[in-house]
Amino acid sequence: MKKMKITANDRHFTANLEENATTAALLSQLPLTLPMLNLYNRELTYRLQQALPANEAHTTGYAVGDIAYWTPRHSLVIFYEQTGEVISNLQKIGHINAGDLKQFRSSRNIKMQFEED
Repeated sequence: MKKMKITANDRHFTANLEENATTAALLSQLPLTLPMLNLYNRELTYRLQQALPANEAHTTGYAVGDIAYWTPRHSLVIFYEQTGEVISNLQKIGHINAGDLKQFRSSRNIKMQFEED
């Protein structure tokens, strides 16, 4: 299983990645440093300039720590708070293994570094 290292606020997280075309396309762009926007009190997101392939996108719920790609806005998303919402057009990329993601509640925008681990 491939892994990705994510760094934010001098904290390091490791994510296990899904094996799909979306993940492969994202990995081909690493390393990346992205200004993530805090949205809806549940997620950090960045709108990518180019669409990623997402053949398995569907309507689904999510878990805290999920990393996903939302196809309508070409958005990379990290979920840090559970609201119970079901979201359409979501392609799972991976899941952050451990760490307190609730620290992101108070962040407005945050730079995050993504690299293959």
